[in-house]
This record gives sequence, C-alpha cells and structure tokens, in this order.
Amino acid sequence: MPLSLLRHIAACNNTPSLDHLLPFRLGGAEAGRVAPGLAEALAGRVEGFRLGREGLEMAEALDSPESRSAALAEAGRALAAEGWLRVRGEMFDIRAAAEGPVLGRLDRGAIPAFGVIGHGVHLNGLVRRRDGLHVWVGVRSRSKAVAPGQLDNLVGGGVSAGLTPEATLLKEAEEEASIPPALAARARRVGRVSYVLTLPEGLRRDVLHLFDLELPEDFTPAPHDDEVERFELWPARRLLECVRETEAVKFNVNLVLIDLFLREGLIPPDSAEGRALRAGLDQGVGAPPDGGRYF
Repeated sequence: MPLSLLRHIAACNNTPSLDHLLPFRLGGAEAGRVAPGLAEALAGRVEGFRLGREGLEMAEALDSPESRSAALAEAGRALAAEGWLRVRGEMFDIRAAAEGPVLGRLDRGAIPAFGVIGHGVHLNGLVRRRDGLHVWVGVRSRSKAVAPGQLDNLVGGGVSAGLTPEATLLKEAEEEASIPPALAARARRVGRVSYVLTLPEGLRRDVLHLFDLELPEDFTPAPHDDEVERFELWPARRLLECVRETEAVKFNVNLVLIDLFLREGLIPPDSAEGRALRAGLDQGVGAPPDGGRYF
C-alpha cells in the first residue's frame, strides 16, 4: 500500500502548541517565541531586554528597527558565546506577521532561537517533453550540515533583509545553478507553503515562496557553489513516487513538490487526498486569510 504523503506535512508541523515557549515581543507586537532558558540568559544581562508578564520584551526606548537591530546583534553575540546559537553573518527581517512591517533585523543563525518568521524562495525547474513533465532536482552536497546528499529543488534560499522574494530568486538562481538572470526572470510566482517546526536549535516558522520556471530542453543547470553536487532531470511521476515512497528528499522540499504535483494534476486536487494535502500545505504562519489562496 502506498505511503501517505501527509507524513511529510506532519513532519514539518510537529509543534501543535507553543505554550511551552515564552512570547518574544518588540515594538508592542509578539514577533516570536523563545525557550524560558534563553529568555533568562538575556533578561538583565543584555541591555534592552527584560523578562515580564508577557514574556521576553525589548525596551520601549528601542523604538526603531535600527535600534532594535543593534540590541539584537549584541544579544546574538552573547548567546553565541554561551552556545545557544551560531552567528552566520546574514541578516533577516523580523515581522510579527508574514505580511507585516519590518520591526528589526536578526542574524539568520538566531532565527530559530527567537522563533521569528523566516522567509525563503524555492524554484521548480520544469521541462515539458513529449513524454510528459520533467523536473530538475539538485543533489545536495554531502558536506552540508542539513540534509546532506538528499534531493533538493533546482534553487532555494532564504530571503535576506531588505530583499524581495523575486530579488532573492534571481540572486540564488545564478549562485546555485548558473541560471542567467534573463532566464531566471521568466520564473512565475505560483504560491507559497508554510509550517511550524521544532528543531534542536529552536522553532522554525517558515514561509516558502514558490516559483516555477519553464526551461528549454537544451539548458542544463550547473552548480556554481558548494551547495549542490549535481543536477538531475527526473520525470515528474518518478519524482512523485520518490516523495511518496522514500525519505530521499529534503524535509521542506517535499512540501514544495507536493504543491507542484497538485497544481500539475499528478495528484488530483479534488480527491480526498488532494484536499487533505492542500489543507496541510496552507496551514502555519503563512496561511492565506479566510481559507483562500494567494495565487
């Protein structure tokens, strides 16, 4: 009997409640969730943070994104020195809601520790042949800390501070797969998925912005950095079987591919399975309002 694709959605949504975490508030809004131990490590020891009745709070005097970002940078360094996190040198915007205004900036390595929303982009590279749809997949480097050697999308990456998903896509497409900007710019924004995942390093509340790029048969992507070992062109039905029957695909990429299979009709979207999968993909911090769709 085929395995349920819903297991991949459940694996990315392993946090039914956030009650074991304390709210992290800045600018009067709850922007994240933190472990009680982390809150205690900051409160009273790093200027601008205090532990109050509503959780870990930044001082009201820090009333601009710039002042909050400076305090958060100091907090990140202090927490890294005590082993709470690893500073990565790449800044992400902090928002209380997926579409909200920027409240400050935080090092990417601290995003899970503070439980703030993280945005990323994922690109499906599609080739339509006479025998059906084919999809480019990347084989991740075996030296990667996360999902070494597993299958990945053609392009994927986090949305750095100040960038839009579209700008991130163009940057990552050239860096990861040697896709020229003029070709990458043809990508269509097709939707997004989100999830809430607890990991040893903290809470991931991720929103993934999804793009499709129709590629000519004579184009072959090439690795341009050390993220991917190689790219392979798979028939879409073979890839669906791989997602359904194995654990060979990176955890969150399974969700991106399930979305693709639903949109392309490889999984009937109006079937009981299709409806359950769509509901699972549309949950989390990036859920569309009133049960609708963004695209």
